[in-house]
Amino acid sequence: MTIQWFPGHMAKARREVTEKLKLIDVVIELLDARVPLSSRNPMIDEIVAHKPRLVLLNKADLADPRETEKWVRFFEAKGSKVLSINSQTGKGVPAIAGACQELASAMLDKMKSRGMKPRAIRAMILGIPNVGKSTLINRLAIKKMAQTGDRPGITKRQQWIKVGKELELLDTPGILWPKFEDQSIGFRLAATGAIKDELLDFQDIALFVINFVKEHYPEVLQERYKLDELPEQSIEVFDEIGKKRGCLLPGGYIDYDKAAEIILRELRSGTLGRITLEEVPQM
Repeated sequence: MTIQWFPGHMAKARREVTEKLKLIDVVIELLDARVPLSSRNPMIDEIVAHKPRLVLLNKADLADPRETEKWVRFFEAKGSKVLSINSQTGKGVPAIAGACQELASAMLDKMKSRGMKPRAIRAMILGIPNVGKSTLINRLAIKKMAQTGDRPGITKRQQWIKVGKELELLDTPGILWPKFEDQSIGFRLAATGAIKDELLDFQDIALFVINFVKEHYPEVLQERYKLDELPEQSIEVFDEIGKKRGCLLPGGYIDYDKAAEIILRELRSGTLGRITLEEVPQM
């Protein structure tokens, strides 16, 4: 299965982001802590140029905390300011304004030296679909300013949102890129819900998840699905999960579609466990 998704509004969003950059002091790049590199649009480096950047690892409550620490160090080693957060509960969110102040300090000092009155920092939030941008904005603004949803592509236009007197945020639609050079990126994004489910073969995505979790978190599969031992082949694990969850068709055949939906739902909700689907590259 080949996974691609680049709706027309995303191409327009890229143009609008580029046009608005001259108004921006700090770029906030929101990533999914479960798939930090796969959820990082490679075009953003080119788009935002040399603007100060704050990297946020969102949904950290769903990710393996040990791996999240490794990812924080990875991005810090590349010169980024990094915070791990949970926009749903607000954990880590209060530190964002201070981090933006720190990143914009050179600009603010320059304004003071010229006798200008400091103004609110203007930040742009960028990220792929369904990474939690609107939820984060609503959390920062302490009221519902941006439309949210559990499916990608909710935000279709840009809007300015005030966060107290210190920060003004520019929300932007999620932007994917035209082609995934590595198809495993598409599978990771599909597994975490960044790509519309209607475009996916759930069985292929669920098997991808089983392969990864079986290799890196075997005890999670055994505990969650009450498996005495893990079969050697991933498709056999798929079979066992289907049987344990009653996903059976007439004649005792496995209903793989139903079993796949259960696996993906439990992965995305965190019911399966705190799992990071991407390893930190060797520095």
